[in-house]
Amino acid sequence: MAAPTVVLLPLWGAGHLMPMLEAGKRLITRGGRALSLTVLVIPPPTEEVAADGDAHIRREEASGLGIRFVRLPAVEPPDFRGIEDFFSRLVQLHAPHVRAAISSLASPVAAFVIDFFCTTLLDVSRELAVPAYVYFTASAGMLAFFLRLPSLHEEVTVQFEEMEGAVDVPGLPPVPPSSLPTPVMDKNSPNYTWFVYHGRRFAEADGIIVNTAAELEQSVLTAIADGRCTRGVRAPTVYPIGPVITFSPPTEQPHECVRWLDTQPPASVVLLCFGSVWFFAAPQAHEIAHGLERSGHRFLWVVRGPPAPGEWLPSDANLAELLPEGFLERTKGRGLVWPTKAPQKAILAHAAVGGFVTHGGWNSILESLWFGVPMAPWPLYAEQHLNAFTLMAYIGVAVAMKVDRKTNNFVEATELERAVKELMGSGEEGRKAREKAMEMRAACRNAVEEGGSSYAALRRLSEEMCKVDTNH
Repeated sequence: MAAPTVVLLPLWGAGHLMPMLEAGKRLITRGGRALSLTVLVIPPPTEEVAADGDAHIRREEASGLGIRFVRLPAVEPPDFRGIEDFFSRLVQLHAPHVRAAISSLASPVAAFVIDFFCTTLLDVSRELAVPAYVYFTASAGMLAFFLRLPSLHEEVTVQFEEMEGAVDVPGLPPVPPSSLPTPVMDKNSPNYTWFVYHGRRFAEADGIIVNTAAELEQSVLTAIADGRCTRGVRAPTVYPIGPVITFSPPTEQPHECVRWLDTQPPASVVLLCFGSVWFFAAPQAHEIAHGLERSGHRFLWVVRGPPAPGEWLPSDANLAELLPEGFLERTKGRGLVWPTKAPQKAILAHAAVGGFVTHGGWNSILESLWFGVPMAPWPLYAEQHLNAFTLMAYIGVAVAMKVDRKTNNFVEATELERAVKELMGSGEEGRKAREKAMEMRAACRNAVEEGGSSYAALRRLSEEMCKVDTNH
């Protein structure tokens, strides 16, 4: 009898594929039960994104863990208005392929784990009588908002930015409408409609696996469990198993950024890095450069350029076009501008790094907390404005930076300079964020150790998956 398999359906993209694969690997290696892993692969939209994903899949196939990858056939890409609309519609088109792939597996299926944009596929799991779990790649605070959204949709009849007062998300401090996720800021957009739809369907899943630790977001997890986010609807069981972070084996030769950090004093460098899909045009890059120069602090700034035609991901930056004249010469020695991909985890792990100006994607936040690095969040898209609010008002590991949402999240040089000085200097706000970040570093590491809260949640999840009658 073959070991029951857990079927994963991730979306491509650094923030989705890697954490979900890593969670799956933890489930089969630390869950305590004999399970195997099958990953359904949706063909990515561009060759560059596909090449990225393929490289990752090849590494996993060679890992010796026996993970099976099943590539789904391509579909004609849907018409869409926004990335959330695109993901949700694309997944919907794959329903027959997903059904066929799961039906044809030789092993009994213990569970079907889907990315949070894939809730249309809960219908497939029901047809096949397979338990379904949502893998939630963002914070528990964001999950609470998602679960609360169907009711908010009824309660708030105007656009959120026109409402009086704050938004009530149980477990979080009152949320200012200006801190809500980008996709819900326009109720007339299909992205908003999909968010309400997914929020409603999360409650149908057998459980929601969240990449967080109970210690990071205790009151939010309690609010979800108590049913305060899903009034009148049964609250789904939540399994906080994080931080789920993928660590690559160390390379023979340290990266050039790491070698540069070796020459800097402890906790003296601020890292600026804005995720795998963002780039700034010259006007904003100039403001960053002036702010860094005037701050007087040491910095490592990862700069990317616009994507090549027909691609989604940023290209290597042309520094001559993006930076003010003479900037590199004037900051030589105390600053490094890196124009291509950088090894963010290896940089955050370095003793020379004392602060992180980040777009506030949840994976970057978890990496920063894992290494005890305080942040100055600069939210740009997706749920990052809510993450920024959570980091400052709830978890307390960040200093504030004024970001103007009305002008596409523009930040002026003076504001960046002020935030960097606060983050890296001896002020009260920076000191508190540093202390709290070190506390959270310990909490994150304890959570995933044997006996920790996330370790225990992973064990509960594994037991739950193995309890089910797997003869379908």
